[in-house]
Amino acid sequence: MAGSSTINYDQNVVASERSQGFHNRAIINLMKAYGNIHNDVEIVLEFYFHACAISMCCREMARTFTVFANQGKLIGSGEEMLSAQRTKRTKRINAIMQTCGFYDKAGEFSFRVGLPGKSGVGGGIAAVHPSDFSVAVWSPKLNPKGNSSSGILALERLTDITGTSIF
Repeated sequence: MAGSSTINYDQNVVASERSQGFHNRAIINLMKAYGNIHNDVEIVLEFYFHACAISMCCREMARTFTVFANQGKLIGSGEEMLSAQRTKRTKRINAIMQTCGFYDKAGEFSFRVGLPGKSGVGGGIAAVHPSDFSVAVWSPKLNPKGNSSSGILALERLTDITGTSIF
């Protein structure tokens, strides 16, 4: 989806997530206790730690996220990445990004930027404007909540200047 064969995992990030994943371990065990996780906790955590460590450039990330802006198709080529049956899930994914994609600062990001988005532990942020575009920014300086301060500011300026907030 990213148009690149060089995407990989940053093993330093995987190791960091493993060694610092106390909250994640607690949450996944609580979810398992309530019957919301049916798989082995360690396998789920390992998948999550690797998902957090996917290493790609902004162009690759923006291209990957176009499927959430374009009903399962890549913008530009129109190549279908998600079947028509699965495209309804993009609405759900966008809603989850809008409400949870920035941890405790999701509401603040919604107010300031006005786009569904997801931040990453490496300082990357991807955001989408449904039916229009996806965008990615990267800056490694994180705020106390674990989101890229400069990335959020850049996206806020983008939506302020272009008027592309969904609100």
